[in-house]
Amino acid sequence: MYQYLNGKIVDIQPAYVVLDVNGVGYLIRVANPFQFEVGDDLIKIYIHQTISDTAQTLYGFSSLKEKQLFEKLLAVSGIGAKSALAILANGDQQAIVDAIGQDNVTYLTKFPGIGKKTAQQIVLDLKDKLDDFSANSLYEQKSAAVSPADNAALADALEALTALGYKDRDIKRVEKALQKEPEQTTDTYLSMALKLLTK
Repeated sequence: MYQYLNGKIVDIQPAYVVLDVNGVGYLIRVANPFQFEVGDDLIKIYIHQTISDTAQTLYGFSSLKEKQLFEKLLAVSGIGAKSALAILANGDQQAIVDAIGQDNVTYLTKFPGIGKKTAQQIVLDLKDKLDDFSANSLYEQKSAAVSPADNAALADALEALTALGYKDRDIKRVEKALQKEPEQTTDTYLSMALKLLTK
């Protein structure tokens, strides 16, 4: 199993990034691809690998704590990798940890694929297992590159919401709100959308 990969981001898509490590391109599924930048800088992505009969999949995280939180979510009955990534996508892991610690099932049901029963299971399974996740240790977010002057940044952010499993009606609702905002980067648009969706 991989712990992390060091390489250069060569492609960013709504559901994944491609990391070039010494000439080998790794397709890595991440919660928010737009927190990364294509460029020559070497970056470290922490990796969780799953192997099934039909596929080998790499999931990537910008910090070890984010990876560990993903793995804890994955251990909950009823939570798959896509749902775990969707929960982590807004970048506010502390809010997730707080919601679990405070039995805030309503907050957890705002994520795609998480119903009341699954949210209750998350609280039941993880409430006493998140002591290591202090506010200072969670999620180190990179700054995103400035997007073009057109609205490609917003389009990419909305496509990322689709990849995370949000419904079209919810995406259209936040699109209207985001169109009123001044020009932003894709990462900023996505963060704002996720905050609106989890209000």
